Order: sequence, then structure tokens, then C-alpha cells
Amino acid sequence: MNCLESRAILFSSIEGGNSFWTREIAFLGPCEVVDKARSNGYDPIKYAKTITKIKGSDSSRILEEIEAVHSYFLTPENALWPEGLNDLAAPPIALVIKGLVTSLSIKSLAIVGTRNPTNYGVRVAGDFAAGFVDREWAIISGGAYGIDAAAHRGALVAEGVTIAVVAAGVDVLYPAGHSRLFEEIAETGAMISEVMPGTHAIPARFLTRNRLIAALSQATLVVEAAFRSGSLRTARDAAELMRPVMAIPGPITSPTSEGCHRLIGERAAEVVTSVVDAVEFVSSFK
Repeated sequence: MNCLESRAILFSSIEGGNSFWTREIAFLGPCEVVDKARSNGYDPIKYAKTITKIKGSDSSRILEEIEAVHSYFLTPENALWPEGLNDLAAPPIALVIKGLVTSLSIKSLAIVGTRNPTNYGVRVAGDFAAGFVDREWAIISGGAYGIDAAAHRGALVAEGVTIAVVAAGVDVLYPAGHSRLFEEIAETGAMISEVMPGTHAIPARFLTRNRLIAALSQATLVVEAAFRSGSLRTARDAAELMRPVMAIPGPITSPTSEGCHRLIGERAAEVVTSVVDAVEFVSSFK
């Protein structure tokens, strides 16, 4: 069994962001981890569910399932693997990519925010996306309703590249209302997933997905976010990776801007009010 086949088995058997299995793969290598699991080298009670999956997995079937949805299985051994992912404490075992794998090599800005934005937030997200696209950056977001969608659409209107990192399989199209948007994204950019095709989103996967958005991007911009928000988790993930984090200020009475004001008040994000401000901050960040 080669490295690609071993990673396919581990990818389909282990939930993304699992620190124990990530360390095992980094230390032993994917082939050795599969062999060790199949030869009962791990605690049969503590890791029973994962071991059962590994023993019952067939790499050919897994790779065929990915190919059947017109997607690409990208592993860290591939020259196109985004090096920024290796900065994570728990890098992905692999990724499923629908669209252009080469789009991952373009320098990129993550734009994230609430699913229930104001008109102001939608306009700002679209304007910043278009402004960075004009400077030959790609835009990364999570494919959700609200700010994510506004950022993706802003990049597409500007005829640029945008990438959606989703919490479900690339063929699940969650949310369903974005089926056309996802098609447009995959035409010139990519959809990225850390789970197998056909896998549905669950709350925990949105949090593990957020770390990928932060790691794939050179910088992160939070447009509108509630005081407690998954977007703030993305911002903190980016800060932990020593990437620039920016936030758009809003009215002090707006609940959708409380998260941005929280980041700004905690000195966790730089205030930016224009694309020029953002570009200058990112360029000066050491």
C-alpha cells in the first residue's frame, strides 16, 4: 500500500482536527499508522471506532468515490499542497478539492462574518473582495449565507478567484440555496472539504473548518460578527498562526458589529476602513 492509498483510508476514517492521529501520522507516516491500526497496535477500547473504520476501509473505493464527484484528492506529499496548512497544530490528513487545485497557490484573503448581515455588511464584504481581487488576490470564505456569500459574490463579480471551504462533502451543497454559487466558485476557483463526499455538516465540523480558512489565507478580515461567533474563532485561529487579522468597525448600537468591536478592543484585530488600509496593513505585517 502506497502513501496515497494509506492517506485515503485515514482520511475516510478520522475526523478532521484530531490531534492524536495527526501526531501519529506525522511521527510514523500514514502507511505505518494504517499497518499499526490493522495489527491491533492501538488501544482497542479507546480507539475502537477509528480502528474498525480503518480495518474496513478500501482505498480504491474511497478514491473512486472522490473521482465520481469530479474532485481531486490532495495530500501533503503533492507539490500543490498549500504550505500554510502545515502551520496548524492538527493539519488535515488530506483535502478533497472540486475545481482548480492551482487556485490554492494564489495569495489569498479570508473574509468571514455573520450569516445575518446588515446591508452595510453585505456591501463592505463585496467591496473588499472585489478590491483584493483587483490586486490579484483570491478570496477565501466558508460558503455560508450572509457575509461569506457576499465575499464570494464580490470576487466573482470582479472576475476573480474565490475558494469556499465547506463543512460538508463537496457534493452535498450545504446550504442548498447556494447550489448555483458553488458551481460558479468551482468554475474559476475551488471548493475544499476535509470530509468525504456525501458527508453532511454537523456543528463541530464548522469549527474545524474555520482553522482551514485561517491557515489557507495570508490574512483574515472580519466584516460583521456577533459577540460570540464562529467568525471570531477563525480570527483567533489566524492570530495563533501569526497571520494579520483585521476587522471592520460598525455602529456601536449594532449587534452584528459587536464581535468586530470585541476583536478591536482586545487588540486582536486591526481596524480597517478601506481596501487601501487593508492592503497596507497586510503588506507591513511582520
